[in-house]
Amino acid sequence: MSDLRIRAATPDDLDAALAFWKLAAEGTSISDDRAGVERLVARDPESLLLAERDGELVGTVIAGFDGWRCHLYRLAVRPDARRQGVGSALLAAAEERFVRLGGRRGDAMVLDRNERAQHAWRAAGYVPEPQWTRWVKHLTD
Repeated sequence: MSDLRIRAATPDDLDAALAFWKLAAEGTSISDDRAGVERLVARDPESLLLAERDGELVGTVIAGFDGWRCHLYRLAVRPDARRQGVGSALLAAAEERFVRLGGRRGDAMVLDRNERAQHAWRAAGYVPEPQWTRWVKHLTD
């Protein structure tokens, strides 16, 4: 993976990240818009990590830290770059960031129907916690 570069996104990368998620991510989020991602990067400038190969975007992960907990979102790898270590490299960078910030445990939101993602998360050492259920309330329409 020596040709893979992991870096934090800048405001200039946000449109590319949004377009990338339409191609490579499973499902959509109400936060998948320019304003939402701008708020993320403005609040936590190192949270959106990009993986590039030869200047092309091949993967993303959001490694959000709120000062207490470490949350992972939007781990996505371009379909033709899967199973080449991109996701593992992104998770390693996210975990290094969390440790540097004092985080103790990372958690990820993974769709129940996304078996490919579940396999990838398990391979990276993550396990589901079936005793917890995510509760959600939409704050806007």
